[in-house]
Amino acid sequence: MVRRITLFAGFPKLYSLSFQDARHFASSSFSTQELPANLQNLCSHGDLKHALTEMAKLGLQMNFQAYDTLLNECVKQKYVTGGQRVHAHMIRTQYRPPVYLGTRLLILYDKCDCLWDAQQVFDEMPDRNVVSWTALMSAYSKRGFASEALDLLVKMLRSGTEPNEYTFATALTCCTGVCGIYHGRQVHGHIIKGNFESHLYVGCSLLDMYAKAGGIHEARFVFENLPERDVVSWTAIISGYAQLSLDEEALELFRRLLKEGMASNYVTYASVLTAVSGLAAYEMGKQIHSHVLRCGLPFYVVLQNSLIDMYTKCGQLSYARRVFDKMSERTVISWNAMLVGYSKHGMATEVADLFELMRKENQVKPDKVTFLAILSGCSHGEMENKGLEVFDEMMSGKDGVVPDIEHYGCVVDLLGRAGEVEKAYKFIKQMPLEPNAAIWGSLLGACLVHSNVEIGEIAGHQLLQIEPENPGNYVILSNLFASRGRWDDVRSIRSLMEEKAVAKDPGKSWIEIDQTLHTFHAGDQLHPNMVEVYDKMKEILVKLKEYGYSPDLSRVLYDVDDEQKEKILLGHSEKLALAFGLIYSPEGKPIRIMKNLRVCVDCHSFAKVVSQVCEREVFMRDKNRFHHIVNGTCSCGDYW
Repeated sequence: MVRRITLFAGFPKLYSLSFQDARHFASSSFSTQELPANLQNLCSHGDLKHALTEMAKLGLQMNFQAYDTLLNECVKQKYVTGGQRVHAHMIRTQYRPPVYLGTRLLILYDKCDCLWDAQQVFDEMPDRNVVSWTALMSAYSKRGFASEALDLLVKMLRSGTEPNEYTFATALTCCTGVCGIYHGRQVHGHIIKGNFESHLYVGCSLLDMYAKAGGIHEARFVFENLPERDVVSWTAIISGYAQLSLDEEALELFRRLLKEGMASNYVTYASVLTAVSGLAAYEMGKQIHSHVLRCGLPFYVVLQNSLIDMYTKCGQLSYARRVFDKMSERTVISWNAMLVGYSKHGMATEVADLFELMRKENQVKPDKVTFLAILSGCSHGEMENKGLEVFDEMMSGKDGVVPDIEHYGCVVDLLGRAGEVEKAYKFIKQMPLEPNAAIWGSLLGACLVHSNVEIGEIAGHQLLQIEPENPGNYVILSNLFASRGRWDDVRSIRSLMEEKAVAKDPGKSWIEIDQTLHTFHAGDQLHPNMVEVYDKMKEILVKLKEYGYSPDLSRVLYDVDDEQKEKILLGHSEKLALAFGLIYSPEGKPIRIMKNLRVCVDCHSFAKVVSQVCEREVFMRDKNRFHHIVNGTCSCGDYW
């Protein structure tokens, strides 16, 4: 009795073949490695439909070259059905594909998003090499199955198969998340054992892994020890510093890149612009933009988005909008960057108008960030009703975006800034989500602004339970008590800070002059130009007082005399940076200051009067928002 070969379930039935026939054809001249001319011609023209029909006609005349040609064309066209027919043909004719063809099948299934089929092919391979192991690892890695990919590396090492540079580079892409750096160090150990550390491709993957996992010092060590560096390695290390907000270090590396004559690509420039944005270094940003234009680089969306972000964070919204309007294609990130820019500047009307334009064009759907930008813009721009209307729109499910804790936090902030502290507290109690530290912090901040000690104490108690190590919570609660003259409570809060070893973040501000960043701390005595700065401060203070400025001593929340309070106010870092800017920036040129904390009310008033008396535009960006001050008027409308 003649037995027949059984097909895999789901494969089309091409023809039946007996084992006797199979043995006959395997030993015949048809098994030579010549590629049938007709099949080659059809594949070279991309005609897979007829090429597959030709395969069926050829039967056992199909050989390695024929299968390879067909599979390559299927991979090229991502034609999974064709690949399945080739696979079925091999099974029916009892053709045992060598490792190379098995790997081509695996790659085809990977490219066609058939991970299970790729795994099946791999499991059935009698022999495997580095390429087949790496191909399956890559398939898992690309789909976010990092642990499965790393398990494959372990099995591969146990099987005695030696990894190559591509295996290690693939494995390093899987070293993400909480345990990423732990796994990455283990892979690094095997890389050293295999003597692949000096390989540029592996080295770039290593430093990228460390940088993304927050191990920037390890990334820098790998970078400095590379035998040679290309644009990918430079970009990876610059991006690593920029993502960790180590902006000055990122810019220093970029200067070094330019000095060494290395060409940059659009990803490099996007990373550098991120660092510029973090420092609000407008002059540097302009130069980098000019650099991009001179290089003639294509304006990819990611680069344009970075330019929008940079200009908005440097206070140049008109430039940002110009880039935005010229974009031939906009992603949701593009819209969000512009919306967030307007929001941070308190330009609620512009936020609302841009959102309407987004709705009208109807090419990109809003996401969670879009709604956060709108709600925040309404919060900072005294548009309480509009903000609540947008939140109700979210709750309706119209856009398929479900509000999360951050959106609820924006509503609390919206109500708190509008003075509706009781209403904000009631909203928190009715929320379907457990309020987090950000929400209680927003409420506590509103209580400080609107002098609501009763609700402030409730919010403060919640914060100290949730975030006992956050110094900001203690400071705001202490300030709330101090505003009511409750000095015993102030001392109690400060004693609690000492007991828990919690230290307040020191305020610092920085300003860019001639592409050099100058940093000032509160009460600074260390900057080399401090004598000139304090002399300038005294000089302009006389003029400002003649103009009607009076230091707001109520903002000094220490139990000291008025003279000492005024001295403390004059030592605020943003005032020192402003005085420095008046000395060293050209007459009539805008002064741009960045602060790591919230700008205080007195410094805000001080800068407004300086803009009038000295006839200078002043840009002040703090951790919350942007202040553009012209002739005594701020873009925030004194509402922040």
